[in-house]
Amino acid sequence: MDEHVIAKGLEIWTLQTLLDISIILGLFSMGFVIVQQYFHSLKKYLTLRVSIEIWDLFTILLTDLFLAITVIIGFLILNPDIMADIKVAVPFGPAATALFAWALLIRLFYNGHKPEDKNYRFSAWVLFAANLVNIIGFSIIMEAPGHEYLDNHPSAFWEFLTTYFRSNSIPHGIDLAQLTFYIFFPILIIIFIAGFMRFMKNVPKREAE
Repeated sequence: MDEHVIAKGLEIWTLQTLLDISIILGLFSMGFVIVQQYFHSLKKYLTLRVSIEIWDLFTILLTDLFLAITVIIGFLILNPDIMADIKVAVPFGPAATALFAWALLIRLFYNGHKPEDKNYRFSAWVLFAANLVNIIGFSIIMEAPGHEYLDNHPSAFWEFLTTYFRSNSIPHGIDLAQLTFYIFFPILIIIFIAGFMRFMKNVPKREAE
């Protein structure tokens, strides 16, 4: 077998696996937000204050870490060449990445870690929306019935979804994948710049000597 074919197959498998992992990590990040709030409601029944504080910190860090990894993989996948190689649910996957990035921005720079702050609830809603969009794209487009099933059980509904909403199977002349890139890549860049500007604003200025 040609080495180029093997290398290309390995590249596609790696990228597809990374995308699937990012979807799982997005769900985990939502899970830790829910667990954190549930654990917060039980604090009055617990006595080991140090353990409680460590658990709070642990859940916050894991939520942000999983979110950051999800967003980074989303940035990597939101690329015209990569989307042409692997099955990405468009516009669902890139839209979810933008929502994850927005949630991370709120959590890191707009008091999204504090349950008493309104932005905590808002970031949770954004995180929920991102996962919902991802679940829809993953379930009904990325992992829709394949040709081996549709050959024996024809379905215009599934054929339509897998043909026109999978980035690597969109027919010539239909530019949904490119349109998705043109919309969501600038949004991600804007969120990235907004996060950096907010970070720089929070950095203490050096006092004049």
